[in-house]
Amino acid sequence: MGDPSPLAPLPVEAPVTLGTAVILDPDATFHDRQYLAGGSPWRLLRLSDSSRQVAQRWREGDVVAAGEERLARTFIQQGLLHPRYESALTFDDVDVVVPVRDDVALLRALLEQLRGFRVTVVDDASLEPLAISECVRHFGADLVRLELNQGPGGARNAGADATTRPFLWFIDVDVEIDNAPDVFERLARHFGDPLVSGVAPRVRGGVGTSLRSRFERHFGPLDMGPRSGLALPGGPVGYVPSACLLVRRAAFGDGFDPSLRYGEDVDFVWGLHDRGWLVRYVADVIVAHPARGTWRAWWRQRSAYGSSASHLARHHGARLAPLRSDAWTLVAWTSVVVGKPAIGSRIVAIARRHLSNRLAATSDDPGRVARDVVHRGVIGSGGPLARSVVRTFGPVLLIAAVHPKLRRRALALYVVGSAWRWRGNRVRPGDVPLALADDLAYGVGVWRGAWATKSLRALTPSVTKSSIGLRDVLGLSSAVPGSGALDG
Repeated sequence: MGDPSPLAPLPVEAPVTLGTAVILDPDATFHDRQYLAGGSPWRLLRLSDSSRQVAQRWREGDVVAAGEERLARTFIQQGLLHPRYESALTFDDVDVVVPVRDDVALLRALLEQLRGFRVTVVDDASLEPLAISECVRHFGADLVRLELNQGPGGARNAGADATTRPFLWFIDVDVEIDNAPDVFERLARHFGDPLVSGVAPRVRGGVGTSLRSRFERHFGPLDMGPRSGLALPGGPVGYVPSACLLVRRAAFGDGFDPSLRYGEDVDFVWGLHDRGWLVRYVADVIVAHPARGTWRAWWRQRSAYGSSASHLARHHGARLAPLRSDAWTLVAWTSVVVGKPAIGSRIVAIARRHLSNRLAATSDDPGRVARDVVHRGVIGSGGPLARSVVRTFGPVLLIAAVHPKLRRRALALYVVGSAWRWRGNRVRPGDVPLALADDLAYGVGVWRGAWATKSLRALTPSVTKSSIGLRDVLGLSSAVPGSGALDG
């Protein structure tokens, strides 16, 4: 398979080609005359006058002109800029790998959708291998038969080993693709960037009439949301699922960890990131992934996703923390929960003054910039923090609600964290009990995984150092310009 851990080219070795069409990320925001905020992860950048002019030109879409290649590469690496390439790949450049175990009807439907592609089906120790073999033969695909069940990661690796083309398209057997050639073309165009190793579409729940189907159409477990961007640890898109993932073979290396039955895609994507590769999520390309067929299977899936956190934490440590925050943001919101909001207000005011002082020499309106940045970082984090608490510690909150003195606050936090998933969506009453069950199953899975691995890593919050200190909060020192970075 070649290098087991192939490194990406260095960004300086992969300049953006002159004339490449680009567009600034829609969430990027200009502040004052020198600052640009956004990216993955979020940051506040100070720009020169010329760089700001270029960035503003890219806002509505333009091309990279002479002398702008380095700035374009920097912005792309930081998730602030998206190149627009035309696909140079054809069907002959890609091997489609489909792992399957006994789902002949689903396999037949998927192979029908993939006519024209070179497909390798990996039979992961099916109990009725003859039926799989006959289906594969009917569609003219290749077959790899595994005598022992390897799980999704091991089966994909076997398919990669049996093929040779420069790109691999992993598609789970229960994925539905309306127009496979169009999906391929729209994903493949992103490989015009030599640093891109993987590209994935949005995976939404399938269309159906059952309660589970209607719920998953809006809240599917593999749905990374409506915003495209880079997939990386701690970013708005934390990873992309391997249910439908197009990969550059040169970056594949040893592939998926076969010991992980769940979470192998998280591990794989983060491994690519650690080796310098970019992985892109393309939200305007959509495929479907139907809900599990029974309530028992549905619960088991959600619980298994939760239990994978502890296994992943063995390799990725604090990246699997149930919530991440700087110290004073966490204190500010904890003060609100315990009924002392004045403490949180003081922390916000001090953080604004502290950042305003740091920006005073380079900003026309440092107070306004500081307000926007701090409100985004502190106040804007309340909903996501509550969501993270409910997602992992929901069972604990429900137990705490039994205590008369804790009931009101525990239930309030549970309601806020549960409701946060509906931001931007209409609340359908039938979704509410499923959403509660979804969170409960995941939380139970996290705790079960922690018990199985004898590790609390997936239950331990990641608290980072803040730019303000205890003396600032206590009023023992004035907020003066600091030396910390402005990255968020």
